[in-house]
Amino acid sequence: MWSSGHAIIRRQAKDMPETTHSPPRRTRFIDLIDGGIRLARKAGLATPPQLERDALMAKAVEYTGLGDFGDPWFIEPFDTLLEAIRAEARLNAAGQLAATKQFEKVLHDRLWAEQWFSRHPEILARPLPHPVVIVGPMRSGTTRLHRLLSGDDRFTHMRSFETISPVPRPGFERGGFDSRVVLAARLTRIAKLANPHTLTIHPTGPFEPEEELGLFCNSFWGLKHPSQWWVPSYTRWSEIHDATGAYEQMARLLKLVGWAQQASSLRPWVLKTAQHMLNLPALLKVFPDARLIFTHRDPRSVVGSSASLAWNQIIIHSDHAAPKPIGTEALRSTRVQIERMRAARRSISRRRYIDVHFEEMERDWRAAMRRVYEFLDFDIAPAWPAMEDYQRRTHSRHRRPHRYSLEAFGLTPGRVLEELGDYMRAYEIASDTRRTAALG
Repeated sequence: MWSSGHAIIRRQAKDMPETTHSPPRRTRFIDLIDGGIRLARKAGLATPPQLERDALMAKAVEYTGLGDFGDPWFIEPFDTLLEAIRAEARLNAAGQLAATKQFEKVLHDRLWAEQWFSRHPEILARPLPHPVVIVGPMRSGTTRLHRLLSGDDRFTHMRSFETISPVPRPGFERGGFDSRVVLAARLTRIAKLANPHTLTIHPTGPFEPEEELGLFCNSFWGLKHPSQWWVPSYTRWSEIHDATGAYEQMARLLKLVGWAQQASSLRPWVLKTAQHMLNLPALLKVFPDARLIFTHRDPRSVVGSSASLAWNQIIIHSDHAAPKPIGTEALRSTRVQIERMRAARRSISRRRYIDVHFEEMERDWRAAMRRVYEFLDFDIAPAWPAMEDYQRRTHSRHRRPHRYSLEAFGLTPGRVLEELGDYMRAYEIASDTRRTAALG
């Protein structure tokens, strides 16, 4: 495929014109909320929140009546994130309130998790046998693959309400009412009002299979934060620090989620998040028998779609978002993720992983899934009905396509290929000639 090398890349760049030059604006909903908060502060009815670690932790202790936050590993990433928010994020009033509530919720979850572990020691005794981990850049088809596998009841998977709230509240009884579902539905409605583009990019609902992003947020770690706020110093700090502590906490929370689901501890988990691109050594240290599915897609689409995803979230929380820095950071972050993934793969046995291309899934998803199931040594026959149903539901939604443009973020196809063309050649990645994203 790559016998013509750079000539093919140059020709492909010409074949992929950028047509959209202005990223979307947020809705008036956030402006109204932000204005209301500012008026309340001016009238003395509200005060700016304290984005300070000690104050937030003290408030969480007072609210829950508990004092054990678990492994203190989270303190350093929490401090680093808070400093980046204060120095770089330039949050509006609504963004400040949202960040405060998010941090309070994470701290409550940490306190309640330790309470659950203390009351039910059988939770931490649950095994996590040979999980299936999808590893790929944002927007490379990981969501579709994850949801296809999650329909197979021989696997266990996270649901959206669980990644939002991985820890049940006190009083929760397995099989009974779960307030986390109500909260997830409420937050989805708010997200739609704040910026409906985010749900176009990544449609979801409380019970939809979802990635384990919230389990990393529980340690104030991960790519969710730079996709939500402009915090480049935090991003760079986390790229050079060992993620083992975050993965160990993720494993503990997976056991709690599985216990709350009453799922069999013998069923392997299906996991996926772009975070694994950066942290494969930590992943394999905590999950030494994991089986890996690497996804690949034309980096021009990955970078453009990732920049669009970050833009549509950052503009909710800040009035000062600039598209060009967001585009530059999306390109840099994608390059770092790919470099880390490629370096880590050199020490992984070839029998441990399989590669799946976005274009392969687009062309014939059934054939691609047969390859995946052969790799996992699972009979695919029982999985067909659920996978076919997922495909039908996806196509029946008639949702608006996610449209994005590299040029809107100060980038060009040629610049992306200058930095990531070698990745395309090394993995024989087909050119994505469309300028809209399928489910990422």
